[in-house]
Amino acid sequence: MRSKPKKRLGQNFLLDRNILNKIVAALDLRAQDVVLEIGAGRGELTALIAPRVSKVLAVEIDAELVPELAENLKIYPNVRIINADILRLDLKKRIPAGNRKIKVIGNIPYYISSPIMARIFKYHKLISSAYITVQKEFAVRVAATAGNKDYGSLSCWTQFYSEPRILFSISKNCFFPRPKVDSSLLALRFRNKPLLAKVLERKFFKITRAAFNQRRKTLRNSLSEVASRAALEAYFKKYSFDPDIRPEKLRPQDFINLAKELK
Repeated sequence: MRSKPKKRLGQNFLLDRNILNKIVAALDLRAQDVVLEIGAGRGELTALIAPRVSKVLAVEIDAELVPELAENLKIYPNVRIINADILRLDLKKRIPAGNRKIKVIGNIPYYISSPIMARIFKYHKLISSAYITVQKEFAVRVAATAGNKDYGSLSCWTQFYSEPRILFSISKNCFFPRPKVDSSLLALRFRNKPLLAKVLERKFFKITRAAFNQRRKTLRNSLSEVASRAALEAYFKKYSFDPDIRPEKLRPQDFINLAKELK
């Protein structure tokens, strides 16, 4: 008997075989890869990935799904099922010692897309890339560039750790139960080196949050509680910015330069 999707867990199973194959093709899987799958569900995608890689860590929070998942994947000895909440899982303890960087994939619940991204960013040194199915509008905000109406602190935060790219859209009709909106497959290629020293990361995030929290204001006004007017004026002059520039005009690199100036 098949388990029913649980609304409280945000479960929408991706069942369209053509889309599943399209996702697998986009992953650029190699025989030596170790893949962490977030939300393995009933194993439809897991079963397509397993024959192509060295190991799959299939994380599934729903204990009632695990027996069915195990049954569906029993022919794949390289699959390890982990009944756990990804938001609490210590990846350092799960990834084989001395292993090359892993790939992350997941059809993740819309309502915890940001927390899940925060979780994998925490372990960014262990991950080479991530491919996650998210709400289409969320993907657009993540991949937006400076000057775009969808560009904001979410864009800067994601692009600090990775290079995001929307690979393709997925119709809501491909899921069961059918959600109210369409999805996108979002690819995140993790950066090999941090863009800022660890001590300045917090400053960068504080600046971008403050800037876009009041995005209708000029940057000079929105950052009044984060930086002195004199420091901001010096930054504008050094990088030839209009003192009345608005936050959406600055690229992530511009905010990085600002964090360095305000250290």
